[in-house]
Amino acid sequence: MSLKVLLVYPNLRGMNMLPPAVGLMSAVLKRSGFEVQLFDTTYYERLGDDHAEADSDQMKVNKLMARPFKMPKEVTVKKTDVFEDFKKEAGAFSPDLIALSATEDMFLLGIKLIRTLGKSRPVTVLGGVFATFAPKLALGFPEIDIVCKGEGEDALNTLCHRLEKKQSYDDIPNLWVKKPDGSIKINPTKMVDMDALPLIDMSIFEEARFYRPMGGRVWRMFPVETHRGCPYTCTFCNSPSQMKMYQEEEGKSYLRRKSFENMRRELMFYKDVMKAEYLYFWADTFFSWKEGEFDQFAEIYEDIRLPFWCQTRVETVNAKRFKRLKDIGCARISFGLEHGNEQFRKDVVKRPYTNDVLVNKLHLVNDAGIPFSVNNIIGFPHETYELAMDTVRINKHIDAADRNAYAFTPFAGTPLRDEINRLGYLKESDIVHSIFVNGSLLDMPQFPRQQINGLLKTFNLYVKFPESSWPEIRKAEQETPEGQRVYEKFRQEFMEKFWSAAPSSSFEEANNAPTASSLN
Repeated sequence: MSLKVLLVYPNLRGMNMLPPAVGLMSAVLKRSGFEVQLFDTTYYERLGDDHAEADSDQMKVNKLMARPFKMPKEVTVKKTDVFEDFKKEAGAFSPDLIALSATEDMFLLGIKLIRTLGKSRPVTVLGGVFATFAPKLALGFPEIDIVCKGEGEDALNTLCHRLEKKQSYDDIPNLWVKKPDGSIKINPTKMVDMDALPLIDMSIFEEARFYRPMGGRVWRMFPVETHRGCPYTCTFCNSPSQMKMYQEEEGKSYLRRKSFENMRRELMFYKDVMKAEYLYFWADTFFSWKEGEFDQFAEIYEDIRLPFWCQTRVETVNAKRFKRLKDIGCARISFGLEHGNEQFRKDVVKRPYTNDVLVNKLHLVNDAGIPFSVNNIIGFPHETYELAMDTVRINKHIDAADRNAYAFTPFAGTPLRDEINRLGYLKESDIVHSIFVNGSLLDMPQFPRQQINGLLKTFNLYVKFPESSWPEIRKAEQETPEGQRVYEKFRQEFMEKFWSAAPSSSFEEANNAPTASSLN
């Protein structure tokens, strides 16, 4: 009888991006003959008292960061108790290993799930970004026996082989193993061969996971991997630490791409087998191509003819490249602006381009006819309300189809987390909770949590309405009956004025969707 692995993915409702890493783990394990099952919390209505009935997609709609949409009949919300369901499914499946994949803000939910199994639970391994950058912290929880630091495809597969043969597993690369005496056996970190990996196993996901909103419409959408790693050094992101870790431990650059042959194979699988309507490329920076590589990709994608989304940096924009991007099917793209004050963005965020470059580059994207969204962050350490309003002001000069503003989140492994610890706003042992549920995690004397959350709520109102309206909008920042009344008044006006155009409903419409300037 083959070894059984229960993959566990704690996730907030409305966080609809299908987790490619989980599907990859399943594919690798099944290729070796192991039996795999997944427990995914994404479509549970309630996730315990900590998360109540939080729905991140609906929260984005309410804060005018995403257009209203209607989920198809394939997507149903589960109203049963998530913890009881997990206990029953784990009991029926009787796994030999639990593999928990969790981001930092979902880690404690994962722990609560595992805790329902009591002392009779099987060996549990934790993987993901939180495991990579806080392995000792994670192993401090009695529910976690092993942590996978870095990529897990080879490590998890080897672990299962060892468990099946009842062999020692404390020498497997990438694994940190907690010994019976409480000590930790640390092994070196190694990268996997991306081109040796199978296609993502889609059979473990429920049908609902294949649907995701984009631009006001829900599509049957799938993730495509081109690169791993990022060449940039943004301080709010853990990619710089990931790059540094592999360079120091293995002497190699973590930034690499999949072969074009394998990209084509993956693209054709989604198009022909999974009947995709839309694709999204989950590279940190889509234009991490070397000289001539984007042209090779474009030739491949001409045969796919599906609309797609990607994200990149403003520095990568040029007119010829983005016209080509539009021609092959790019229907939407996201850019990280993060902060509108040039000096603050350079010194604190480590994004050194000027506002003139930013605005001019994004004008080129408008000229290419690709709708785009802009990502902003509010509540950085050392930021003030006045500095945050510079982010509002620069957004007024950008004709984006959509824009969002999220609270700064000091995840483990990000350079700014060290600064947050130094300033005393968090301790090294603190675990970040979901910003969708709690808003800003920081309460700084120069920029209190209440101010941050109020500005996050009204961000798009400030951007889209004239400055003569700002004193009235300022009232909407307050969590008072009058503040809520003012907010609802502006929110309704916003939706009528700026979201009156119907969302695109086909590839042709998506590829010729109106730009923000035509909606204003």
